[in-house]
Amino acid sequence: QVQLVESGGGSVQSGGSLRLSCVTSGYSYSGYCMAWFRQAPGEERERVASFDSDTDGGTTYADSVKGRLTISQDNVKNTPYLQMNRQKPEDTAVYYCARASSVGACRRRYYSGGIYYTVPLESASFGYWGKGTQVTVST
Repeated sequence: QVQLVESGGGSVQSGGSLRLSCVTSGYSYSGYCMAWFRQAPGEERERVASFDSDTDGGTTYADSVKGRLTISQDNVKNTPYLQMNRQKPEDTAVYYCARASSVGACRRRYYSGGIYYTVPLESASFGYWGKGTQVTVST
């Protein structure tokens, strides 16, 4: 049974740091796209960061967090992390760890109008989610 358990959330002041962890179990870790999402009250769920667990490649970040948040992993512990620095009040949300439903990269390629496009996996492609951890950033 696939399980994802987040931890490390809490309350910090603006400019502070937190590191979130996602302990995974119940499957062979490598080969799946892993991602961190967040959702603030009344807002749409937003993908914060994602990467390919077998290559450490394919790392992407939301524009709102570039330069402040870093996604990484411990291959021995099968644990992705999200290091959050210089936090802002707008980072306040519940943060979720997610795993893609199928083995593969964090991007998919499609063909349209004679051109190949490469786009990040949609949220619907992530079939396994943790219960989330709350992050609150105060001014």
